[in-house]
Amino acid sequence: FFSSGSAYDLCVIGGGPGGYVGAIKAAQLGLKVVCVERRGALGGTCLNVGCIPSKSLLNNSALYHQAQHDLKARGINITGLSMDLGVMMKNKEKSVDQLTKGIEMLFKMNKVTYVKGHGTLTGPNSLSVSLLDGGEEKIEAKNIVLATGSDVVSLPGIELDEKTIVSSTGALKLEKVPEKMTVIGGGVIGLELGSVWARLGSQVTVVEFMDSIGGLGIDAEVAKNFMALLKKQGMNFKMKTKVTGVERTGSGLKVNTVAAAGGGEESLDADVVLVCVGRREFRDNLGIEALGIDMDGKKIKVDHNFRTNVPSIFAVGDIVAGPMLAHKAEDEGALVSEFIATGKPPHLDYNCVPSVVYTHPEVAWVGKTEEQLKAEGVEYKKGKFTFGANSRAKANGDEAGFVKVLSCKKTDKLLGVHIINNIAGELIGEACMALEYGANSEDIARVCHAHPTLSEALKGAAQMTAFGKAINSP
Repeated sequence: FFSSGSAYDLCVIGGGPGGYVGAIKAAQLGLKVVCVERRGALGGTCLNVGCIPSKSLLNNSALYHQAQHDLKARGINITGLSMDLGVMMKNKEKSVDQLTKGIEMLFKMNKVTYVKGHGTLTGPNSLSVSLLDGGEEKIEAKNIVLATGSDVVSLPGIELDEKTIVSSTGALKLEKVPEKMTVIGGGVIGLELGSVWARLGSQVTVVEFMDSIGGLGIDAEVAKNFMALLKKQGMNFKMKTKVTGVERTGSGLKVNTVAAAGGGEESLDADVVLVCVGRREFRDNLGIEALGIDMDGKKIKVDHNFRTNVPSIFAVGDIVAGPMLAHKAEDEGALVSEFIATGKPPHLDYNCVPSVVYTHPEVAWVGKTEEQLKAEGVEYKKGKFTFGANSRAKANGDEAGFVKVLSCKKTDKLLGVHIINNIAGELIGEACMALEYGANSEDIARVCHAHPTLSEALKGAAQMTAFGKAINSP
């Protein structure tokens, strides 16, 4: 794996979470690395039109909503409260700009060559890059990692214009708050962006085909409580409902629906329709077919080392099996670079990869749900601790939500943790660590947690699971 001439040890196609992390890690391990990114800005969907800009809007819209509906009860009186969407959008763009430039700086510091353009494989060790500034560049590398991520999709017959019929990308740059918004899809992205515009004053209705919100992997009890909290914030839901089409009218849009089981035709008026029905693996003009790279359905087939059937080509992130999450892609990118540089076999347990919905409150989980354990025939114990019994939550006046801990009935080995709380995404880290290292619920219950903190609710739930009772809960 020694560098020689103009050839690279590693070429990474894609500068998103999996790609840029993999490129930096490989360079830190002494490889000569080039990263090809078609967007012209590093960070992928996550940083440019996904995770990061949405979190800016989620945070600031939550502050605005709190100022409107919560501060008076806390003894904080505000007169003349107003919202400037333009400034809010500029703050979002500022954070994105600083972070993308930060990755470019990290590339320079670690001597990663950055090529802006669309890369197409031309052989097991070569690719052609159609440069954004015009022209073409040929790149040769001993190893190639595909990290091209995913893209938005719509429903058949519903064409996105990113103005009134929008994907998540368009929903992040609306120029005004729509009076009425219909969100097609009650998964993570739909709920997050729907809640942003609901807080800013839009009448939001979520239309979901399934009978629960939150998407794949969410625990049923959590989903039920989560929806109740969002309803209190003014969001509306139409469950077990299928969207058949969106029509343009003189005054806006009309969303046509039927009951998922059939019949029950209905229509909804909307100024903006947000389509959040999943994502597709981005393999456009990548050249994998010509090289005969094996597929597993829509995913690129890789072995336990993330290697394709072409020995010099690897793949990570959304285009391979596993959850389509930025942090999963990051870990895979770093692991595969470590394998290429040192031969150390990668290890990533997808059961220990957390999921977070960044609404307010947040929802986070890791490991198994009750439904999964029942389906697998696993006998389990369950402990639940509400934040209403947590002293810090009580003092903060933020008592919504709970922690649920699931463990093996025979061995007490931790199986899953589920949290609804304003900082659930931060609290889930401890559960990830415990699950990764094979802890029992009793281990968490016996670890000293700082008082008063919200993290004590996890300890309380673990006490309920391990001992059947918690100190601070009836």
